[in-house]
Amino acid sequence: MTGTSPQGGAAADPGSPPGGCPANWCWRAGQRGPGRAVVFDIDGVLSDAAGRQHYLERGRRDWDAFFDACGDDPLVTEIARLLELLDRSLLVVLLTGRPLRVRPQTLAWLERYGLRWDVLVMRDRGEYQRAAAFKEAVVGQLRRAGLEPVLAFEDDPRNRDMFHRAGVPCVYIHSGYYE
Repeated sequence: MTGTSPQGGAAADPGSPPGGCPANWCWRAGQRGPGRAVVFDIDGVLSDAAGRQHYLERGRRDWDAFFDACGDDPLVTEIARLLELLDRSLLVVLLTGRPLRVRPQTLAWLERYGLRWDVLVMRDRGEYQRAAAFKEAVVGQLRRAGLEPVLAFEDDPRNRDMFHRAGVPCVYIHSGYYE
């Protein structure tokens, strides 16, 4: 199965031979690169998921309900403004722990707020490893695809630490979700 752009066209695979694309990668307007990239997490960085945190509190973790409600999140306007100010030569990678099944809600949310992005990478079906391991694997895929992550924005301290270990400077955004 190939990934698609929101317009429905096939997207090229950054980690495989030309013509294929991991289903969890979605290029906005066709594959770009090689080049320098900035990586943004979505929940807690661009998207204010505070209204969904109750699904994960008090010992019960309803991840399905948490992710199903992602399309209703307000925008973190300060980070959105920062995104607007980035040099246009930089590729914008949205790397999220959201499952692929909520890609329609995620794309609609990005469209509603008019956010800039080049590639959206989500957890593939059946992908359950810890977020830091998942994101670390994607950093490797990005590099093999000729994209060089030069900066990341993240709200999970474990993911921030992973980016630092991978040699990617990371700006920590305190969302309050990990206290």
